[in-house]
Amino acid sequence: MSFKDLVHYLRVRYAAEEGQTMAEYGVVLAVIAIGVILALTALSGGISGAINTVVGYL
Repeated sequence: MSFKDLVHYLRVRYAAEEGQTMAEYGVVLAVIAIGVILALTALSGGISGAINTVVGYL
């Protein structure tokens, strides 16, 4: 395999996956957003209790 063949292979390889890469970023972003929402929902009672405790001391 020559250097020219390697360069051609890399160009073809990366050119073919641009659309897939953006779709994968979108899926990862959606999964992270759902995880953050679930975590905040699960912790909302504890956060509310901690804020009420601080307000009680004030």
